[in-house]
Amino acid sequence: MFTYNPKSTKAQEFINHEEILETLKYAEENKSNEQLIDEIIAKAKERKGLTHREASVLLECDIPEKNQEIFKLAKKIKEDFYGNRIVMFAPLYLSNYCVNGCVYCPYHMKNKHIARKKLTQEEIKKEVIALQDMGHKRLALEAGEDPVNNPIEYILESINTIYSIKHKNGAIRRVNVNIAATTVENYKKLKDAGIGTYILFQETYHKDSYEKLHPTGPKHNYCYHTEAMDRAMQGGIDDVGLGVLFGLELYRYEFAGLLMHAEHLEAVYGVGPHTISVPRIQPADDIDPSDFDNGISDDIFEKIVACIRISVPYTGMIVSTRESKKCRERVLEVGVSQLSGGSKTSVGGYSTPEPEEENSSQFDLSDNRTLDEIVKWLMDLGYIPSFCTACYREGRTGDRFMSLCKSGQIQNCCQPNALMTLKEYLMDYASEETVRVGEEMIEKLALNIPNEKVRNIVNKNLVEIEKGNRDFRF
Repeated sequence: MFTYNPKSTKAQEFINHEEILETLKYAEENKSNEQLIDEIIAKAKERKGLTHREASVLLECDIPEKNQEIFKLAKKIKEDFYGNRIVMFAPLYLSNYCVNGCVYCPYHMKNKHIARKKLTQEEIKKEVIALQDMGHKRLALEAGEDPVNNPIEYILESINTIYSIKHKNGAIRRVNVNIAATTVENYKKLKDAGIGTYILFQETYHKDSYEKLHPTGPKHNYCYHTEAMDRAMQGGIDDVGLGVLFGLELYRYEFAGLLMHAEHLEAVYGVGPHTISVPRIQPADDIDPSDFDNGISDDIFEKIVACIRISVPYTGMIVSTRESKKCRERVLEVGVSQLSGGSKTSVGGYSTPEPEEENSSQFDLSDNRTLDEIVKWLMDLGYIPSFCTACYREGRTGDRFMSLCKSGQIQNCCQPNALMTLKEYLMDYASEETVRVGEEMIEKLALNIPNEKVRNIVNKNLVEIEKGNRDFRF
């Protein structure tokens, strides 16, 4: 029997099954307890977060007017910490060779008809140039787990290639990495290679379900996978990104486990996750989401996002092109701060469209719009599309980022950086209509920067960007 202990580095103690079951029971018993719910909402208004148990009560709450309070508070907290900025990125799949048997992923080893691909360094260069020509500055690197085809040396070489490419005014300024759980030594190598955030989805925190969903391959080892973020932290990577794949297991269980993982990182390392992703299972090659009976509606999905936002107010939240335009619009309002745009989930496909008969995608997209279309859509909604990577490059990571975020000082950097990187995008990549909308937004917001010194610097730099100069940042 394992005992719940957020300070433990043993997976079954910091993600404790019995504690989750007790939490779900407590939430069910108190879902109509108006006094308790009011107390939890009042605590959430202090902007210091909630425990997994408190958050689970709010998720389960069945009082309509209290749910409206939750959504309203989530929106306010998001605005307070992130303003109206939305950070943009794109995934880049290097290889779909994989030795695991994950039953929800078409890259599983038994799938013999999916096209297996691995990008050469020359192909990576072409993909990166295509992404730069779209306007992207931030990539999320993806690869299947295969020690022969995708060893750590290949990942490191690919990162170096990506950072080395300067095409016209383009540059990838931050590479986040989403690869399989690995060793402290390899995490040190990734840190030395200059990665931004190390991202690893848990898929499910339910150990028995996890082992059934990962029947073969190294990913079958629940504890090794769940303890990966500890090894990443020990390897010097202080920005890590959590996530579960909603639809595999009961969402209430996953929600509690996700927040327990965040609490564990805070308790042991003094810094919670830099980002949390909330993907839902989607159709892909030989994968049918209806084979999994824990799918969630858009309404539940929106409430999950809202409850995560008020529980970990300082953590960025990511929603990818798995979700539709309509759904992304809903969750942007209550918590999401990062979006992918113009994405391809195939190995390659940015520089040259992938032939239909050679499909190598990990999942089908629900939002197929171009980056330019998404940028304009965001501005039409009142958001600033941001291509900023300044914090990572200025050393504002881990506890340094969190302390600035918690104090509110980060806002002195974020909005100005967002406006300057948006100006770069408008000058170099945007369509005529997007330029028109963007210039109006920048002119209005740059004049209203509250700090006079910052305002003067931003307006001076905006003029410099028009002259062809690039990469200004606070």
